[in-house]
Amino acid sequence: MLVLLILHLVAALVAPLLVRWWGPRACYPLALVPAAAFGWALARTPAVRDGGAVVETYPWVPQLRLELAFRLTTLSWLMTLLVGGVGALVLVYCARYFSAGAVGLARFAAVLVAFAGAMLGLVLSDSLLLLYVCWELTTIFSYLLIGHSAERRASRWAAAQALMVTTFGGLAMLVGFLMLGRHADGYRWSDLAAADLPHGGYLVTAVLLVLAGALSKSAVLPFNSWLPVAMAAPTPVSAYLHAAAMVKAGVYLLGLLAPVLAAVGPWRPVVVTAGLLTMLAGGWAALRQTDLKLLLAYGTVSQLGLLTVVLGAGTAQAALAGTAMLFAHALFKAALFLVVGAIDHAAGTRDLRELSGLRRRAPLLATVGVLAAASMAGVPPLVGFVAKEAVLAAFTDHPLVLAGLVVGTVLTVAYSARFVWGGFADRPSVAPTEPDPVPAAMLGPPALLAVAGLVVGLLAGPLGGLLRPYAELFGPVDEGLALWHGPTVALGLSALALAGGAVLFALRGPLAPVLERVRAPVTGARGYEWLTQRFDRLAIEVTSVTQRGSLPQYLGTILLVLVAVPGGAMLAARPWRQGIDLWDTPLQPVVGLVIVVAASLAIGARRRLTAMLLVGITGYSVAMLFVLHGAPDLALTQFLVESSTIAVFVLVLRRLPEKFSARPLRRSRWVRRSIGVAVGVVFAGLCLLAAGARTAPPISLDFPDLAVAQGYGRNVVNVTLVDIRAWDTMGEISVLVAAATGVASLIFERSRTGPRPRRPRRRPEHPAPRRGPQRPVWLRGGPTLRKHRRSIVFEVVTRLLFHTIVLFSLFLLFAGHNAPGGGFSGGLVASLALVVRYLAGGRYELAEAAPVAAGTVLGTGLAVSVGTGLVALLAGRSVLESVKVDIWLPGVGDLHVVTSIFFDVGVYLIVVGLALDILGSLGAEVDRHIEAAGKNERGLVVDPEGRRR
Repeated sequence: MLVLLILHLVAALVAPLLVRWWGPRACYPLALVPAAAFGWALARTPAVRDGGAVVETYPWVPQLRLELAFRLTTLSWLMTLLVGGVGALVLVYCARYFSAGAVGLARFAAVLVAFAGAMLGLVLSDSLLLLYVCWELTTIFSYLLIGHSAERRASRWAAAQALMVTTFGGLAMLVGFLMLGRHADGYRWSDLAAADLPHGGYLVTAVLLVLAGALSKSAVLPFNSWLPVAMAAPTPVSAYLHAAAMVKAGVYLLGLLAPVLAAVGPWRPVVVTAGLLTMLAGGWAALRQTDLKLLLAYGTVSQLGLLTVVLGAGTAQAALAGTAMLFAHALFKAALFLVVGAIDHAAGTRDLRELSGLRRRAPLLATVGVLAAASMAGVPPLVGFVAKEAVLAAFTDHPLVLAGLVVGTVLTVAYSARFVWGGFADRPSVAPTEPDPVPAAMLGPPALLAVAGLVVGLLAGPLGGLLRPYAELFGPVDEGLALWHGPTVALGLSALALAGGAVLFALRGPLAPVLERVRAPVTGARGYEWLTQRFDRLAIEVTSVTQRGSLPQYLGTILLVLVAVPGGAMLAARPWRQGIDLWDTPLQPVVGLVIVVAASLAIGARRRLTAMLLVGITGYSVAMLFVLHGAPDLALTQFLVESSTIAVFVLVLRRLPEKFSARPLRRSRWVRRSIGVAVGVVFAGLCLLAAGARTAPPISLDFPDLAVAQGYGRNVVNVTLVDIRAWDTMGEISVLVAAATGVASLIFERSRTGPRPRRPRRRPEHPAPRRGPQRPVWLRGGPTLRKHRRSIVFEVVTRLLFHTIVLFSLFLLFAGHNAPGGGFSGGLVASLALVVRYLAGGRYELAEAAPVAAGTVLGTGLAVSVGTGLVALLAGRSVLESVKVDIWLPGVGDLHVVTSIFFDVGVYLIVVGLALDILGSLGAEVDRHIEAAGKNERGLVVDPEGRRR
């Protein structure tokens, strides 16, 4: 199963390249990927036919009981067939649906294949946590697919609405999963089934949260508004996501958890009530639609309500009927959406008021549409009839629910007839439609699905035998699936529904005013819009009160809360009762006194530069404390970080006033001093409390031995970062890259991955003088600076030391595994070299020193670090685990290479890329703004590019 998911991932990555080569025809080879999932599931039919299961488990973090657990049972086998089979047919359909050169086709193909992989992972997951991850991936990919036509406002709005609604439900569902897993002592479905779950309010709350996620995903009331709006997506997306895959995720979850949770108090009332109301409301709304695609959308909402009732009922007969309806609905509804896409492609419209005579001009397409619509209406001998009759038979003992299902079925028959009549019938008042020929690639997939509905209907008995193991989880099955059960109540109700639907369709003219009047007072789309507007308004009001634009106020509020809440808790613990050693060496109080004095002077400083330098002294003094404690790595890092911070402050201070404020600050200074002292006392107390609260030996005691035995290095700090706790480092550098990207995007007015600035050249009419000896150019960017900003001594020193500093940074990088240093320290040293080069020669000199975009360096560093983690898998190790490679080189001898050094290289590149980002944003970009606002020394206006005008 994991191989199938990896196959989908690889296909999604190469899809843009294939589309670039072959255009829409690239969808043909991409269709082989979901087809492989379909074939794999088909080959596993004997394993699940008698109630067996195919299980795969891959340990991930055993200490936390996290694993990649997959399980193929009857229900997931059925969903895998649908996800793979319909997905393959939809991709074949896309090969002719999209024209050559269609905008965004490469992205569309990649996202569609990725969605198929996420949906496959969802239905195969045995772990609720893994299911949730795949659940959210389908949400993200569906957002991208619905918003494919980003230039259209309707597409953007529909995508955002689908994302908001389903994400809200997904987060609620996650909380429910955590509550269930906490008491089941595991997150696998098998653990949940075997657990003795608690009763009462706790379990009720967990069930309601899970139901919120399931109902929102399947567009069941009150979350049904997003699905009709999502019809702004391309038709293949509607056929796959909104008929066969994504919207089935919610009802699949209901079916998966019903054997365990159906007996819990709120489950059946919520599921049955919401499902019946959705079925009736969706069916009634479908009768009003004139767009064939919207008609099917509201019909899908109605059918999802039916599936919610049946799969959530929690009885054996309903479970059997529900899985049959799940299968039937995917076949006929996907076929109908593809038929609508073919009609739109051939006739140029989906409006049934503009279509006439397609049954004669496109007879094959009409035959496919009629066959699929008949299955949706429940006409024998199609599979829709078999499933619908089984549904009615499952609820003969529940007359109220049965009455609602019959009325909903009548509406289904009526809008099925409306679809056939609107799409293919002759209307004298409308000019005959002259369609273009329908390509075989667009006719074949819906025809195959429609014919499959007929064949499976004739083979109802074998289908029931395959689905029976799932139904038997609820108890014995009294009656299986069959095309003919004799004269039963369900058969009579099916006939009544067909007749009632035909009458309702025949009276469509007189009933038109009634259809217009009888509707919800507030539509789902309007309700969603009202709700989002209220949230926006609330956000504005809250922001206007709390966000006053004063950074000292924000920081003071945070620190006061810190003093009040953790400080109050600390007073109850009284950590000062423990013995305290004030210092280990007499030098420590001296350094501490320097810190106190520098911090006190910084508070009273009026000039920003003075305050910055005093704060820097406190940082360097902390580094001295690290030296006194025998921590050279920490001291080196602290020194470098403090130096880099000072450089950043220098860049920022250019755009700030020289002094803090002209207002009297005597009183506020004492307030800030008081807050600072209180925070210092609280932090010191918290440190004492944390140190005295330990009851077990720290795990760091084992780090020195692990560093040598598993990390192959003697520098414990560096080995911890790149091996023992490499996942922490991976998370930190990922956040660092994301933060750098976000901050730079706020400062740059254009792409930061574009060409670096070039030195301005002299114009031909002003050639350089040739008389006399030429002054040596120490830095090529120096002449671009104004005279008062240049320092020849600084340029000479920079020219002499720059390469030495860079070499020293590389030494720290490669020596850090066994000596003080590492990728982070080395990257900081290289960053300081770039800072010196920029300060000496300006932004053009920075471009000479590093002629590469910051985004490229950041991306390369992250890719190197991630790739190093994956290389460990090839050696049979865990992700990010160090591997030692022994190499013998002629003239050198044995060379031992540890793979974690490449992880450190990635960290080095990320730190350098971050420095380039800072220098490019706070430095070069600010330079452009300054130059654009003023004039150079010759009185010429300089534009942001440095060109003289």
